[in-house]
Amino acid sequence: MIMSDDKQKENEERIVKSIAVLQSVSDSNVTPRNIRKIVKESMVMLQDNTLSQGVRAANAISMLDEISQDPNMPSYARVTIWNAVSTLESVREVV
Repeated sequence: MIMSDDKQKENEERIVKSIAVLQSVSDSNVTPRNIRKIVKESMVMLQDNTLSQGVRAANAISMLDEISQDPNMPSYARVTIWNAVSTLESVREVV
């Protein structure tokens, strides 16, 4: 029981860290509007406490992976999104 609580805290910290990283992309005026919109939607997804941490992370990764292929994305935004995705990939379901 204690181990799962620690794992849940670690997962939540990773999600919060990813949201902070994504916030910088969504706040940038250089980032195209369609990309900012999807980044904001992924941030909302990460904050949806009705879903488990693993599902929230997986859904956000899916959304972010799709837009990271956009040729109009500035390279700094792509690298920042990859950083957030990398952090989210370490979020695992607590059994």
